[in-house]
Amino acid sequence: MAALSSAVNVLGSFWIRNMACIRQWLPFVFFGVSLAGSILKELDVVPKTYFSSSRNILNLYFVKLSWGWNLVLLLPFLFLSNSYNRNLIFVLKRLTSLVVATAIWYSCTETFYYIEDIKGNCYEESDSVRVDRGEFGTKTECRKAGFVWDGFDISGHSFILAYSSFLIVEEMVPMLHLVQHKQRRTAFLDALFVGLNAIMVIWIWMFACTSVYFHETMQKMLGTFFAVLGWYVTYKVWYLTPFSPGLPPCHSEHKQHD
Repeated sequence: MAALSSAVNVLGSFWIRNMACIRQWLPFVFFGVSLAGSILKELDVVPKTYFSSSRNILNLYFVKLSWGWNLVLLLPFLFLSNSYNRNLIFVLKRLTSLVVATAIWYSCTETFYYIEDIKGNCYEESDSVRVDRGEFGTKTECRKAGFVWDGFDISGHSFILAYSSFLIVEEMVPMLHLVQHKQRRTAFLDALFVGLNAIMVIWIWMFACTSVYFHETMQKMLGTFFAVLGWYVTYKVWYLTPFSPGLPPCHSEHKQHD
């Protein structure tokens, strides 16, 4: 328990000192990593590694289940970190931010799938000859038939990994207030905070791997753009208005310290 509390205090102190800089520059960092990784990919100067395979353990068990991991950690974390000295109505209102985030995630990923379907075509390769298979009109049908789908695939990985990181950064603010003012916390809340920090490291690392090893430049930049757009429209615009889930408690206080 003492080790967990110490870890939270160290992490909390780091975020308290650097939150202003991180919140301001994180979108540019993601765009920069995406662009730099794309350039390295085009130059083919990065050697193949364990993470250049989509079968790596982080991709299979974390990235492909990323939204599930976000919800498992953030749902109880939001409930507990937003509950201190606040009523249940406020807490439930704040929990709707996860409903909004889930709607953004679902809408964007489904839109990406739709664009790939309408902007692509199915083909098979036989003796180095490409033969169109126009009878298959979607990526799912094409691949199920054993052929190859060639479409404009906006990077869902770039989107979800960046958007998840923005979400975690914004929603951890109440915990920073508890650490800063040395309020009593439960071990479960401390464990959730450590877990969120760990999962965010995984998201950022896998975002970098995606940038270096997968997709085309424009596909990754667009995925990153939609992540930034979803974050900006909610936390920088809509959540400042009365008819919204609102910002996390103590958010404005930390912005003033920024």
